[in-house]
Amino acid sequence: MPGKGLFDKLVAAAVAAACAFVAAVALLATLFYMLLMVVPPAGAAAITAAVAAIAGGIVAAVFLKRARGDDEELDDEPMGLGERAFVLFRNRPVLATVAALAGGWIFLRNPALATMVAAAFTEKSHGRRRR
Repeated sequence: MPGKGLFDKLVAAAVAAACAFVAAVALLATLFYMLLMVVPPAGAAAITAAVAAIAGGIVAAVFLKRARGDDEELDDEPMGLGERAFVLFRNRPVLATVAALAGGWIFLRNPALATMVAAAFTEKSHGRRRR
């Protein structure tokens, strides 16, 4: 059946969209209830709606820019860890968010390990060593 691959991709996209929707609703509900501890209910609702609108605008801008083909040619190798992180967030925002959360969790659990990983990323290659 020639359309089976397309159908499988549509089902996968629908499942991914449903999971993203549930995660967004849960995250916004959590934000709302956390804000209720600090501000009145109307303020918490307004802040939550503003966060949702800003996040939606950012996602739409990223996908519209990608659809137009405005992607700039990237250099062969970004210079440092900060630029690498920026390129990762710009090209793959979901992967970068997961990596940032994992890095934060690792840092909280073992700061020495996080320091070693950061040192490995920032270390410059020295080329061949002379004997």
